[in-house]
Amino acid sequence: MVKTVKRGGKTYNVCEACDYGYLDEETARACEAWCTKHKSCNLEITKKGEYLGD
Repeated sequence: MVKTVKRGGKTYNVCEACDYGYLDEETARACEAWCTKHKSCNLEITKKGEYLGD
């Protein structure tokens, strides 16, 4: 499930599988679907986001 996080004045939709944040929920859902299915990240998806992990 995609979660919402506010950071630096922006609201990100975060893939809970890899902690990449996206400004749009659709991309975050696509990322999470890919990560869950393939147990890896898709570079075409992650280049649209920012890593928000600790």
